[in-house]
Amino acid sequence: MKQFTPSEKRRFWILVTIVSISGFSQGMLLPLISIIFEQDGLSASLNGLNATGLYIGTLLVSPFMEQPLRRFGYKPIIMIGGILVFMSLLLFPLWKSVIFWFVLRLFIGIGDHLLHFSTQTWITSFSSKERLGRNIALYGLSFGIGFAAGPLFVPLINVFEGLPFIVSGVLCLSAWSLVFFLDNDFPGHMHETSTMRGTWARFGATIGFAWVAFIPPFSYGFLESSLHAIFPVYALRNQLDVGSVSIILAAFSTGGILSQLPLGALSDRIGRKKVVLFSLFGGAFSFSAAAVLENNSLALIAAFLIAGLFVGSTFSLGISYMADLTPKALLPSGNLLCGIFFSIGSLTGPFMGGVFLEFFNQFSFLWLISFVLFVFSLISLITPKKQQILSS
Repeated sequence: MKQFTPSEKRRFWILVTIVSISGFSQGMLLPLISIIFEQDGLSASLNGLNATGLYIGTLLVSPFMEQPLRRFGYKPIIMIGGILVFMSLLLFPLWKSVIFWFVLRLFIGIGDHLLHFSTQTWITSFSSKERLGRNIALYGLSFGIGFAAGPLFVPLINVFEGLPFIVSGVLCLSAWSLVFFLDNDFPGHMHETSTMRGTWARFGATIGFAWVAFIPPFSYGFLESSLHAIFPVYALRNQLDVGSVSIILAAFSTGGILSQLPLGALSDRIGRKKVVLFSLFGGAFSFSAAAVLENNSLALIAAFLIAGLFVGSTFSLGISYMADLTPKALLPSGNLLCGIFFSIGSLTGPFMGGVFLEFFNQFSFLWLISFVLFVFSLISLITPKKQQILSS
């Protein structure tokens, strides 16, 4: 089994540290802004629509990232992404406006996707196949730790409404400074002809090989955004306080942290598809239990923890699954598509969740989550048919 060299080990841990702080900012931002807008009387549908700014930014930049990465390398792309994130976070307290905050979330979405695409592709490019599941699980674990810590900082709004944004911005700036300790590198396996036409052709080829691997990122995007942007609104309307909402969301993220490495290692041993199916079906049943037990706060926390154990690592499992199914030449396109499908799911989550609260408020919001995960589980049973690689 190939081991990391000392320089690769240092690079790996710097990359996962950067990702953990990115996770922290995302984990804090979604519930924080949702709670602020809910307390200001903004409707659930508009609240959810505003949350989509983060993911619209991701989708806007996705088709244009492969060419700059090949031309400039990983380090400059990570640096630009980090600057966009921490500058946007520090601008939030300057002006409280639905439109202004939507634009800032748009820039954070662009910056986060630059960070995640570059770090994911870099890690998958120098990881051996035997250690890929473990390395991506550690990547997901670091993001999950940050994401779990994020909601715990939401109560800082009781001190000063802008304080959580400032804390998050300073932490992102600190993590971003670690990039200066990395030597730049280039994705040597990327196609030489990085035209837009070639990019779309590689997207089509990659989907042909690995479309089923994009279901876990899509489902995790739907889950993460709807839970962090819409569930706080639902919970506040059902008389839960801000502190309890923060603990419930942190319990879900903690479950994902605890299961990242075990599920990643298990997927290396028994195969990615079996573990993905186990995770999605388990998540569907866990949220069904949460819907039944939602009137008991302790039971709800336990149900969210168990749900996190099942589905908290689906994004990293999807990346590993994609890397298994995709030829090495198409890995950058595969990583981009993981981000794109995650963003599409993330756009769908707040919108569907907001509409659900507006028109189906007699039902528990958690039934929607359970139903969507169950549908994704059934689709994941299909085995993809491999196609030839398209030349471009």
